Amino acid sequence: MPTASVIVPAFNVAKTLRATLDALCAQTFRDVEIIVVNDGSTDTTASLLRDYANRPHIKVITQRNRGLAGARNTGIAAASGEFIGFCDADDLWLPEKLAEHVAHLQSAPQIGVSYSGSCMIDDNGIALGINQSPRLKNITAAHIFKRNPIGNGSAPVIRRAVFDAIAHRPASEQSRDWYFDETFRQSEDIECWLRIALTTGWHFEGIEGHLTQYRISAGALSSATDLQLAAWERMVAKLALISPGFFAKHTKTARAYQLRYLARRAISDKDTARAVDLVAQSVKASWLPFWEEPRKTLTTIAAAAILRTAGPLALDALMEKRGAKS
Repeated sequence: MPTASVIVPAFNVAKTLRATLDALCAQTFRDVEIIVVNDGSTDTTASLLRDYANRPHIKVITQRNRGLAGARNTGIAAASGEFIGFCDADDLWLPEKLAEHVAHLQSAPQIGVSYSGSCMIDDNGIALGINQSPRLKNITAAHIFKRNPIGNGSAPVIRRAVFDAIAHRPASEQSRDWYFDETFRQSEDIECWLRIALTTGWHFEGIEGHLTQYRISAGALSSATDLQLAAWERMVAKLALISPGFFAKHTKTARAYQLRYLARRAISDKDTARAVDLVAQSVKASWLPFWEEPRKTLTTIAAAAILRTAGPLALDALMEKRGAKS
């Protein structure tokens, strides 16, 4: 039985999968199995995986397409490790990542979810100069709802016992439990993290460092913001049935943060109209982000204004100048 399992959902990712698997094989923590779930790929993902078939610590599972949540559920069902991590097939882990998370979890039995910061990379694996540096300590359900310190699905390593605590089997499922909600194709991460926080006693805590390299594909940032917002609203409606008082207290502020996050994605993709609209919606939803995170909120508003009045080249020039000074 390996100490840790790393699950790699893979759907039409032949371009990036090899780099992901090579990074996982280079982990300094060696007592690990890597479970790749080929989620109904129609490109050359399956043939690429044959190159790894003779490695005893790599297991490949092929299934019909069930989406990211479904691929993760299949991987969890097959995992043997006490600790389970996820690395999407276009992301990368630094060599020391798994070792540091395992040590963190072994040293603190009350912690169920260990995570770290991430740095953003482009399609070619080049750092964009943008990092996710989340809050690491004293994490509450409200922090997760409003700011999601975990950041992305390739950042956490989680105790198997946490998934055992939230396992459920819907009437439509014949063969295995669900941990992530497979009815979601967006917001499946935050839905799971928040459900853990609201229904279990497990703690969330981060460790220092940007140990995940999270890939941002050009042109794919703002195109899905409508779908992301709709999925987020559906997540709120679902979980509000579990804890209505919590959502009555925090939803307005959390919606403002979510709209601000989507605005920043639209700004990164130079989608001017969408960025301006999302900023306006965020301000209308709640003014609390101004008081809780004034710098980031004002920076977002200013970037949207510059994008609208001076155009994307002016915004790029300003960001480059700011980067040179920092």
